[in-house]
Amino acid sequence: MEKEIKLLSQTSHKEATSKWKRIVAEHQKPSAVRASWQVFNSIGPYFALWGLWIYMSLGLSLSSWWAIPPALLSGMFLVRVFIIFHDCGHGSFYKSKKVNNYLGFISGFLTFTPYYHWRWEHSVHHATSGDLDRRGMGDIWTLTVKEYLESSRWRKISYRLVRNPIVLFLIAPIFLFLVLERFPSKNSKPREKRSVWFMNFALLSVAAGLVSIIGFLPWFVFQLSAMLMASSCGVWMFYVQHQYEDAYWVEGEEWDYTTAAIQGSSFYKLPRVLQWFSGNIGFHHIHHLSPKIPNYNLERCHWSDPMFQEVKAMTLWSSLKSINSRLWDEDSKKMIGFGQLKRQLREEKADLEATASREAA
Repeated sequence: MEKEIKLLSQTSHKEATSKWKRIVAEHQKPSAVRASWQVFNSIGPYFALWGLWIYMSLGLSLSSWWAIPPALLSGMFLVRVFIIFHDCGHGSFYKSKKVNNYLGFISGFLTFTPYYHWRWEHSVHHATSGDLDRRGMGDIWTLTVKEYLESSRWRKISYRLVRNPIVLFLIAPIFLFLVLERFPSKNSKPREKRSVWFMNFALLSVAAGLVSIIGFLPWFVFQLSAMLMASSCGVWMFYVQHQYEDAYWVEGEEWDYTTAAIQGSSFYKLPRVLQWFSGNIGFHHIHHLSPKIPNYNLERCHWSDPMFQEVKAMTLWSSLKSINSRLWDEDSKKMIGFGQLKRQLREEKADLEATASREAA
């Protein structure tokens, strides 16, 4: 992505901001028809796949391992369900606040995520994304090069472990949704805390019911496979939306909402089928400009004005390079990998030795 984002040629930043606010306002209106259709074609197939597996397990007496294929597909639908949950948290999916909250709980139940607690944490993410002074909630652990070099040996090992792709995209996602989401943050308010405990009770009750019907192993294999697929895809999507070479990171005083949205949130141009399953969230630069735009309007907003299309698209293939985006380099203003840092340090050492050698001569 270009370092300088030109929202409008030959206009001031203030004028550009005024223009994009007018444009996004046209796409913030929820559609009850489109929202309801999305609920039907997202939650409906997920329940259908659960029903198919119950029939396969009880009616056909198939081994529990036969649960994996339908469960993995159901995991893809869970990604789409999570986008509904996400939009409800922003109050953008339906016009009615009450309907958004009810649907937010239901979709949160399906994705093992307490609605009010997550909504609170996610609002912090939107208010602080790209701000080095306000890291730590609703984001992926990110250190600057200087912070990493000054860290203790144990902290470096921990950071490298967390940033390992196997941990980051396979182990951490399932741990996040199955374990961490079961406990409220110490800074959360009573309503957020209650949402966690109430969700835990609901999940435990339904799990006990399903286990009593089909048995523990058939339930466990299906649920775990579905959640592993959904959580891994979800964390990957979140990662590439904010962690790439030319991402936006600045200290608090320099932070700007518009720049953070456009430069600090990617335009992830996915194949149509993956765009559908991910609920258009690849248009993340639009979403961060205006969280009030429902997911089914994001693409239309993106193509509504050339200013949004100046954001360089990230493809499925090019996004793989972001796996190496692990540290924020304050000097180059880019995300770099551990290998690149090692080369930089080696080159700096060689330069110092060469300088010392010349001075000695």
